[in-house]
Amino acid sequence: MHSKRQSHAKSGSILHNMPAYPGSRSAEDASSDAASEDSTGVASEETSAAVRSGTRRGLRAALRHAAAYLGIRAPKTPKHLVGGLAVLLSVVVLCLPSAYSVESPGPTANVLGKDSGKEIITVKGAKTYDGKGELRLVTVNASGVPGYPVTNAETLWAWINPNATVMPVEAVVPVGQTAEEYQQESEKEMSSSQDSATSAALSYASKQLGIGTDGVSVTMHVDDIGGPSAGMMYALGLIDKLTPADETGGKIIAGTGTMAKDGKVGAIGGIRMKMLGAKRDGATWFLAPESNCDEVVGHVPEGLRDVKVSTLDEAYQALVAIGEGKGDALPQCSAD
Repeated sequence: MHSKRQSHAKSGSILHNMPAYPGSRSAEDASSDAASEDSTGVASEETSAAVRSGTRRGLRAALRHAAAYLGIRAPKTPKHLVGGLAVLLSVVVLCLPSAYSVESPGPTANVLGKDSGKEIITVKGAKTYDGKGELRLVTVNASGVPGYPVTNAETLWAWINPNATVMPVEAVVPVGQTAEEYQQESEKEMSSSQDSATSAALSYASKQLGIGTDGVSVTMHVDDIGGPSAGMMYALGLIDKLTPADETGGKIIAGTGTMAKDGKVGAIGGIRMKMLGAKRDGATWFLAPESNCDEVVGHVPEGLRDVKVSTLDEAYQALVAIGEGKGDALPQCSAD
């Protein structure tokens, strides 16, 4: 705060200018005082006018500098000053970081293929087979999380975009989480998901399909994707590679869901955005966790058929049925 310094006259000076006797002023004195008051009033008005003029000039100069910095045209006349300032403040607010997170359909990847020139699933110690179809893991682009800021303007656009979801940041990540912590957590979840998917798939291939898995080692690789939700698709991809049959039947099948080592498929987040991404990238079938069915019903894009699954066995049997052209009989998510 700026403090204003006020001038105070000494008491002796005040006494010196007071009349000797109250009420004894002459006509000349009164005339002189009146003239002095008129002169003081004119000077005061002139001073106020000068201050107002200087303030307007200062505001216009500040507005011009701010507008030049932001690359916009500033108003040239005083009557537009208030409107210009309002526009400028609106632009500044829209450019500020948002307190919300924005989710939109992210990229998909065929787990039977390559990413950045490397096989997404590499198997050593066992014979593998290629197929003609695709098994696509799906993702969500998340902005507004630590390390990936989003502006108020982007959030406002997402509010009116049917292909985006807006949520408070604290509903997505823990309060106070840093960008480094967020990245580490995402990578840890992805690594754990791949380990669980490998264990579940090798166990299923051995016990249910009679495939020898002793001494088999598996590595999974995909760039710039974190989280646990690709577990089921990793497991299906590994089983598909270990079997001579082309389970996909040449079709593009997408899906999502966590995978536990005992073969249970778990719920994930952002499934509406993931279905949009699957449809965008050519999928006609979508394997969805049964525990996510309440979010699936009523939101399946036209041309995409959902199939609800709760275990790796159900997911694999659904995959085989789709590949054989018998997918129409598979269970869908319902409102029940």
